[in-house]
Amino acid sequence: MKPFDRSGKRRAYGTGLAFLCFATLGAAGCSNDAADPSTQIGPNPNLPEIKQYLFPPMHLASVVGWKKDETPTVAQGLQIHALATGLQHPRSLYILPNGDVLVVESKAPPEPPAKRPKDIVMGLIESLVTSGGDTGPSNRITLLRDSNGDGVPDVRDVFLDHLNSPFGVALVGNDLYVANTDAIMRYPYKPGDTKITAPGVRLTELPGGPIDHHWTKSLVASPDGSLLYVGVGSNSNITENGIGAEKDRAAIWEVDRATGRSRIFASGLRNPNGLSFEPQTGALWTVVNERDELGPNLVPDYMTSVKDGGFYGWPYSYYGQHVDPRVMPQRPDLVAKAIVPDYALSSHVAPLGMAFYTGTSLPQTYRGGAFVGEHGSWDRPGLNGYKVVFVPFSGGRPSGMAQDVVTGFLNDQEEARGRPVGVAIDKAGALLIADDVGNTVWRVTPSG
Repeated sequence: MKPFDRSGKRRAYGTGLAFLCFATLGAAGCSNDAADPSTQIGPNPNLPEIKQYLFPPMHLASVVGWKKDETPTVAQGLQIHALATGLQHPRSLYILPNGDVLVVESKAPPEPPAKRPKDIVMGLIESLVTSGGDTGPSNRITLLRDSNGDGVPDVRDVFLDHLNSPFGVALVGNDLYVANTDAIMRYPYKPGDTKITAPGVRLTELPGGPIDHHWTKSLVASPDGSLLYVGVGSNSNITENGIGAEKDRAAIWEVDRATGRSRIFASGLRNPNGLSFEPQTGALWTVVNERDELGPNLVPDYMTSVKDGGFYGWPYSYYGQHVDPRVMPQRPDLVAKAIVPDYALSSHVAPLGMAFYTGTSLPQTYRGGAFVGEHGSWDRPGLNGYKVVFVPFSGGRPSGMAQDVVTGFLNDQEEARGRPVGVAIDKAGALLIADDVGNTVWRVTPSG
């Protein structure tokens, strides 16, 4: 089970709740042996022994939000300010050719009642730590326009409304595509539009409810615009809802834009998000939220290039041929061909956004690499993630240690002021960050 919002599922942040650990007969007890996260970053992460739990330990960051004049902390040579505030769970960002910023505000779809005792208990805990601030309108896209380039939007309008838990956006020509949780929709768009009122057309159905565990659907168009790629997360942590509930999930779909015909491009990806094309090689990359309840140091989330027809392990194995003993029946045939991811990001950081930097305004150190939004952990003693990192690239491949770029989403008491999700590069080359807890879009520019 994945009870908390690493993918935009039901929100799970504490209101005074700190570390909960459930130990029952036959279950492992509380563990404080979380490894140094840096040992699990890079192409060869440290993978310790498995620890199994009946109920996983939970360390939850209480939500306090941003106080007046508070901002995240940025790396040397950068500065940050709020581009927009007062949003309702901004999850992802898309930059239109004219520089307009589309902010996707989204809430999770309703889900069926829990049936297993474990789910019921964890659901009760979750209800105690659900963040407030959910009273405003959401499931829409807001447009921000900065007409004079001063970094302050002078136009803010509801661009598209009444969507079904949207997440991904892609524009091809005059066709705007939005990945709702259950379908890719197509809308007519004209340059300069600040609002779309057309009802839209369903291009392709996507796996949705009644169970819709990982509901966010990342979306990107191929460089030539003929194809769409959409990430479809699993319906469980590790098939506890039955393998039938995973049909066509834990995969990246390839969709023909002209016909809506789809196929599975790659599979075994538990929850793929941040779909992006690496600019030098043209390869498709994704960030992936891996499985839980194997201990504080398993399994590292990762970023990877995606091979056509590739299988990446879920649910049968992780990081290549490391078998997950919880899955029955096993599939040694699939384990044998599982592809090892390119680059680990450390365990439970929950990466949900990725953007390659092709601009020129930020310092030289950021040219060509990838920014990753890490939403943050809930199931390890030491909180992990809750920041935006930068992974340097060379020759189209990761080429060094991930660097902290935007931090401070947690205060000194490990309370959450915010949590980063999607990232994007605006027309001026600034880094934008969707903060779905702080209900803010942040803009990072060079200092001075």
